[in-house]
Amino acid sequence: MRNPAGFWDRFFASFIDGIITAISFGIITYLVHGELNPGGFNVTDLLNVLYFVILPVVWSGYTVGKKALGIRIVKKSGEDVGIFNMLLRYVIGGLVYLFTFGIGLIVSIFMVAIREDKRAIHDFIGGTKVMKAQG
Repeated sequence: MRNPAGFWDRFFASFIDGIITAISFGIITYLVHGELNPGGFNVTDLLNVLYFVILPVVWSGYTVGKKALGIRIVKKSGEDVGIFNMLLRYVIGGLVYLFTFGIGLIVSIFMVAIREDKRAIHDFIGGTKVMKAQG
């Protein structure tokens, strides 16, 4: 496998994305609802789906954090991801982590740190891998 992104690249990309989404979506939620935690489904939930599912589809596998770290999500074959890959990866992968009470997430951390291909549980579910960008 050529140039899989390792644990630290993925971690810091997620950290950057977390800061961006928390601050910007928090401000938007406050402006729309008049409070930061309105309860129930709110605009932040929709924005998170758009950011983590749609953005990589339209931006060749990048989020802002991944672009900053020079890594991108691709299909296992190396092609650009599609909406189905990202929905499986984000929604179903997230449900696996939720229903295993975080144990799946811990297993995924070890998978990325130890496996040669650096694929986590959500990568297997979505048929994806995270690679260092070319050039």
